[in-house]
Amino acid sequence: MTGALPPPRPVQVWSGRLPDARPGLVGLLDPVELGRYEATADPANRARFLAGCAVSRLVLGELLGLPPADVPLRRVCPRCGGPHGKVTLDVPAGSAHADVRFSVSHSGDLIGLAVCRGAEVGLDVEDGAGTDVERVAPRVLADTELAALHARPPAERPAAFLRYWTRKESVLKAIGVGLRVPLRRLRVSDPELPPAVLSWPEQLDVCHEVRMADTVVGTTHPASVSVTGTTEVTLVRHDTSAILRAWR
Repeated sequence: MTGALPPPRPVQVWSGRLPDARPGLVGLLDPVELGRYEATADPANRARFLAGCAVSRLVLGELLGLPPADVPLRRVCPRCGGPHGKVTLDVPAGSAHADVRFSVSHSGDLIGLAVCRGAEVGLDVEDGAGTDVERVAPRVLADTELAALHARPPAERPAAFLRYWTRKESVLKAIGVGLRVPLRRLRVSDPELPPAVLSWPEQLDVCHEVRMADTVVGTTHPASVSVTGTTEVTLVRHDTSAILRAWR
């Protein structure tokens, strides 16, 4: 007799818009974040970085019961040790929130945050505005994926390409390798099929157990969430616009 299947792993997906971010959000940044913020010359990139930090601190602060500015975030590059690595929650092992994982993604004027307990999580959202699919697709898609994309009517290709793209980036974020592995070396299922990894890049020493779910951030931007492990994923969507606007 087989046991009952484990309940789906809940992942909260929060979205916000850059226009909702207020200058007062700078007060939430820690010294490392503030230094990076001030060193970013491009105004749009500065706004995206600020919004990503603010959404992370506001949402995680609610979860941990801490003021947003006191949320212990850590950014260390695994290669050089610099303060620009994947952001993680810096809490002691064995503490009540040691199993909290999160992933931030932004594209265009949207910011997304995925939060999960007990598994690594990766979120990717793509705006797609102005993307030259014919030029970019060969750098993102495997040969079989590219052939399948070109078999579609031209009008359907942009949406299909973005779905491939979000799935791949979310997987690589979840397993912690980011874009150090070429996207075209990772094969995922056709956009019309349930999301799944079909083959792993040869650069990886081992294959990984990953579950995916497709969603949108905001109302229209395609996004995908990947979680390590074998448990199916269920998504709970939230909007951060109100809490961003409320912060002065």
